[in-house]
Amino acid sequence: MDNHFDVIVIGGGPMGLACAYEIGKRKASVLVLERFQCLNQKGSSAGVSRQYRIPYPDTYMVKMALDAQPYWDALQLRTRTPLMDKVGTLWFGDPTVDSTEGNIGAAEKALQQLNVKYDSLTVENIEDDFHFKNLPKNYTGLFQADGASINLAATLQSLFDLNNKNPDVHLKENARVIKIERKDGIFYVSTSEKVFTTPKLVITPGPYINEVLKLQEFHVAVTYWEMSSAYFRRKDPNIQYPTWFVFQNAIEANGNQFYGFPGVDWDFPGYIRVAPDFVIQPLDNPENATHKPDPQALGYTAQWVKDHMTGLDIVPEHTSTCLIALSKIKTKELLLDFAPDYIPGHEDIVIYGTGWAAKFIPFLGKLLADMALDGKTDYDIAPFQLGLKYFTSLKR
Repeated sequence: MDNHFDVIVIGGGPMGLACAYEIGKRKASVLVLERFQCLNQKGSSAGVSRQYRIPYPDTYMVKMALDAQPYWDALQLRTRTPLMDKVGTLWFGDPTVDSTEGNIGAAEKALQQLNVKYDSLTVENIEDDFHFKNLPKNYTGLFQADGASINLAATLQSLFDLNNKNPDVHLKENARVIKIERKDGIFYVSTSEKVFTTPKLVITPGPYINEVLKLQEFHVAVTYWEMSSAYFRRKDPNIQYPTWFVFQNAIEANGNQFYGFPGVDWDFPGYIRVAPDFVIQPLDNPENATHKPDPQALGYTAQWVKDHMTGLDIVPEHTSTCLIALSKIKTKELLLDFAPDYIPGHEDIVIYGTGWAAKFIPFLGKLLADMALDGKTDYDIAPFQLGLKYFTSLKR
């Protein structure tokens, strides 16, 4: 392997692989440095399924979800494995609640502004049409038909395979970056085995974002969630659920917000995945992750399944965790930006990090590639350019 590339991508998760794929399509040489094995279960790419949805409380996020669709379609044409099961998105719960996902009423307004079709629901609609039960009478909801369950494992595998077929893309596993220097317009990126050089950097290490940023003497304020997940066996094989999220107020340690997926052939057939959208104790450092689901959070989830879902066994099975870095701002926006201007070569360092963004994987790959190769993107990323506000220098 040569040691000089047009672009080096640090982090071989979904965003890193998608970025490398797009760079390779443009016939530029790109090296992906992954600190673990590719397709690992140690970061925010853990697990098999993710939700693709259009509802968001902000119009720019709704627009981004819509704009991502053709990129998913294009990626699907390159693989025989279905990447999504289209089942629709159901949002329901207390209409006054502002959660990690936003607010139901705000989402309806955003959908209306962009002329996205959806159905408003009463609590009776939710119980009669979607197999929930015993919901508080004040609950409302919306259903948007374009939602889907993303086969994340197949998406990652497809990007991995496509990159391996491209001679311009190079993937190096077990290559933790330990040093980054810049001399005469070139970055020298060191691993324990070798030094690689490039004029352009893309930083996409998922929850390990600050482990890389600190090598350039800055960081972003984040908290780390080791999120739990479980599957519940279908006692009634005829019952199916869409992708869904319930908006509720926390009850002491119980964050009381949950989300779920349909039963699919590629993810524990005969089971429904349900997960808590909260953690009881955030982590200060991703290295402290246990990779063991929190039994208390799963207990709250199982109780909610028992109280409000039909056709399922109430015992959580096939449990897992997902580690994610979230910015310390109320809406937990994703971050897409160049490095701050006090960093040498900042205009040649592209950063993606924090937040939930699996539904944008192929589209974000395109944006990252454009930013790296062209120094800009024609897409309006202003809502995600949080670097000037949230990056902090570590220099004394």
